[in-house]
Parts: sequence; C-alpha cells; structure tokens
Amino acid sequence: MLEPGDRAPAFTLPDQNDEKVRLTSFKGRKVLVFFYPKANTSGCTTQATGLRDVADLIGDTVVLGISPDEPAKQRKWDDKHHFGFPLLSDPEHKVADKYGVWGPKKLYGREYMGITRSAFLIDEKGRIARAWYKISPKDTPKKLLAALEESEGDGGKKS
Repeated sequence: MLEPGDRAPAFTLPDQNDEKVRLTSFKGRKVLVFFYPKANTSGCTTQATGLRDVADLIGDTVVLGISPDEPAKQRKWDDKHHFGFPLLSDPEHKVADKYGVWGPKKLYGREYMGITRSAFLIDEKGRIARAWYKISPKDTPKKLLAALEESEGDGGKKS
C-alpha cells in the first residue's frame, strides 16, 4: 500500500479519446488519481459526477480516473455525463497493480479479481499526499476538498 510521502508510480495510459496521458506531465500541480471498478455503473457514476460537480472548487488540481474499461466504453460514459476530466484505460491493470488497488474481491459469495475503489492525492512534486483505499463513491469529492483545504491552511506543508 502506498503511504503519504511515497513517490507516486508514474504511468502513461490512453484516455477516452485514445490520447496518451502521462502523470509526469502534471508535475507542479496537484493530481487526484481515482480508481473505479467499471464505467457506467451506479457507484462509479456517483463518484465521477461528484468529482465533476466540485471542479470549480479544486483550483488547478487535475482529476484522472482509471479503470480496466477500454477507451470506447469510457468515451460513451463521458459523452453521457460530461465529466470534464480524463478517464484512463488500464485493461491489463498494470497501473492498478502499482497502486495496490487490484486484488481479490467478493460479491454475492463469488470471488474474482478487480479494482478496489481508491483515490490518491499526489502533490506538486509527484509524491503521495493522501491515500484513500476502499473509499466510498460519495466520500471521494468530500475527502479531496478537505485535503485541499487542509493543505492551503498549512501553507501546503502537509500535501
């Protein structure tokens, strides 16, 4: 599991428009990377629309969503909800593995491998400022806003 202060694992993934997105291209800005299990499901839509709805409150913080879905599925979901941020495709879960969010899950007694809904706030220097494993969809925007407010209150020292 990643902890605050750890270097955020770098990645390059295609977004919903098949454009390559590199985490390193956002150096100097805060980045929220959130992992969600499946595009266009109720919990994932709650999480992503919640983040979309706080966009005006997060300054120049970048939001990046990651799931195993292919870009075409991500694009269809984005077209429906107009998120306004990149939805990245990680079908082989290489990035999810690096962040420690790919693993065994259980649903109705059935075991399978999948994404554990999680979010990471990365600071301007590329280090983990906050790591929220098993975060609820509704808590994601709340935790982001609280962390950004906290980092502003201490001059950015905690982020």
